[in-house]
Amino acid sequence: MIKKIRIDQVVAGVYVHDFNCGWLHHPFLVNRIKLNTDKDVEKILKYGIRELYIDTEKGLDIDAAPTKQEADSEIQTEVDQLSMPTANSEQPSRLSEEITRAKKLITEAKRTTQRLMGDVKLGKQIEMHQVEKIVEQMTESVLNNKDALVSLLRIKTADEYTYTHSLAVSALCISFARQLDFDADQIRQIGVGGLLHDIGKMKVPGEILNKPGPLTEKEFEIMKTHVKEGDRILNESTNLDAACICVTAHHHERLDGTGYPEGLKGDQISLFGQVAAIVDIYDALSSERCYKVAMSPHAALRKIFEWSQGYLNRNLVEKFIAHVGIYPIGTLVRLKSGYIGVVIDHGEKGSLTPVVRAVCDAVQRRPIKPFVIDLGIQRQIGNEHDIVGCEAPEKWHVKPEQYF
Repeated sequence: MIKKIRIDQVVAGVYVHDFNCGWLHHPFLVNRIKLNTDKDVEKILKYGIRELYIDTEKGLDIDAAPTKQEADSEIQTEVDQLSMPTANSEQPSRLSEEITRAKKLITEAKRTTQRLMGDVKLGKQIEMHQVEKIVEQMTESVLNNKDALVSLLRIKTADEYTYTHSLAVSALCISFARQLDFDADQIRQIGVGGLLHDIGKMKVPGEILNKPGPLTEKEFEIMKTHVKEGDRILNESTNLDAACICVTAHHHERLDGTGYPEGLKGDQISLFGQVAAIVDIYDALSSERCYKVAMSPHAALRKIFEWSQGYLNRNLVEKFIAHVGIYPIGTLVRLKSGYIGVVIDHGEKGSLTPVVRAVCDAVQRRPIKPFVIDLGIQRQIGNEHDIVGCEAPEKWHVKPEQYF
């Protein structure tokens, strides 16, 4: 049985099923391990891990601990409460129209971003006019429709992760900043900062950056240098505002001081840095990497909420979840009726009841002629089509972007 325990409940003899630390790393070369000695327990304490999951069939049981299912259910209940009805003033065709424009923008932006990062790797100056142009175009797309660009940028392959992740973080920062009522200049600043937040990774050896497995402690220390390298590059080769550079300098800092490189706490971390931390983690969790499969957006939001107990700004996390929706555009969901569908619009009754385009029959395991189900309307006459879970697109050979 998998259980969730607090750090003060960890004792020698438990078998760690999941360190539950994500981006924070942990001191072992494997993700699942039995803690045989008190020294093993002390290692975990040094890394600021607050909670973790244990397997009671492979190690000691902790009687008072909830099961993973109970813990997930409690978290999901809290996350669902953040689902607020949203007025939809856009025309129904607006998303599909912006999707067409966003696809062209992404193709050009990927090419430009890859070239910019390649130049930095070679020691060349950053072409800031190109950065500004990308951010300006992405801002325009987000203003047209907040979901089109963000939904498309969530689709990325492991080999293009580094530069597409930078575009996704920039677009999400722009979108979220608008929701937070940032002014036009602040939106531009955080968009530029988001695009360049990982620029220091161009100075990290490729064998570490693209390693298909957990990093050793030494390798992780090298990986962490990308923050200070990025800070140095931006300060030495650009005239960027300090607010932009804070996105790079602070996006791995954590409110309780367990982040890096400076171990800043609370308000020592800039607002831009706190926003970027949430966005960066969300996109990383919901993306395929060379060493892991992607989480569904739904699961990634639940994990971020879980980590907002101390690592992240809880108020900003709640606003972020309400902004992107419990089931973001492009999420593949399983319905109680047995259909598999793609979320294509936010529901007027709240994000728990979005508009879905059914594309597969899960019972007969075959594609169907797509049709639209508005779960908000359906809920008024019954719960036949309620969402019961999320699905991996590759499992059903579905490309969600084809159905927007």
